[in-house]
Amino acid sequence: MAPKADAKAKSDVKVLKGQDAEDLVLDYVKRMNRPYGAVDVSANLKGAVPKTAVQKILLALAEKGELVQKTYGKTSFFVANQGKIEAMSAERLAALDEEYKTIEDENKLVGAEVKTLGSELAKLKTTPTDAELDVQISELTEAIKKADAQLQPLRSGAPLISAEDLEKVDADWLKWRAEWVRRKKIFNDFWQIATDSLTTQDALTLAEDLGIEQDTSEHSAIELGPLGPLGTAQKSLKRKR
Repeated sequence: MAPKADAKAKSDVKVLKGQDAEDLVLDYVKRMNRPYGAVDVSANLKGAVPKTAVQKILLALAEKGELVQKTYGKTSFFVANQGKIEAMSAERLAALDEEYKTIEDENKLVGAEVKTLGSELAKLKTTPTDAELDVQISELTEAIKKADAQLQPLRSGAPLISAEDLEKVDADWLKWRAEWVRRKKIFNDFWQIATDSLTTQDALTLAEDLGIEQDTSEHSAIELGPLGPLGTAQKSLKRKR
């Protein structure tokens, strides 16, 4: 699609000839006031004057003294004859300098405004949308309902669990967990001896035949959770303090 668009744009450019082409080239080189080759001038004029015509026009303008030709190797560059460029008066220079300062001050104000607007935009981007707020409100409402349901027994006068009862539960848990750890170690040691000569698959088959059940994912989750050895130790430490 892009090549077709470029081709259409080029076809819309009016190709100039004769004096019109010469005036356009001279005006452009003088206005830019920097060295150019024929290829650059033709390209910058968007093909309004063909490259071959530009080369001839540049040479003709150089002969007339409107341009100065400089050759570097096989390439020629043309620049406006500085002697024919009107010198700028001190008043005009002062006016341009004042205009430059005014524009510079305006640019600073615009830059500060852009910075402020950029900060506001960044805040807006981090602000939840209406849809996200609806989801958050729904989640918080559900969490409040669950918390309220847990508080209902207390509001209805249900007796609280005493600190002594909690201590007893913790003590029973530590006691029976220690017993479970001891029995598990005895079993693992015995099972290692009994299946030492068996392959892994044969050991699994034997365990299935004997109906031996290994720890499930729920057991592992308990061990890694607050009821595991680390969580229990932390609770005991807090109570001692």
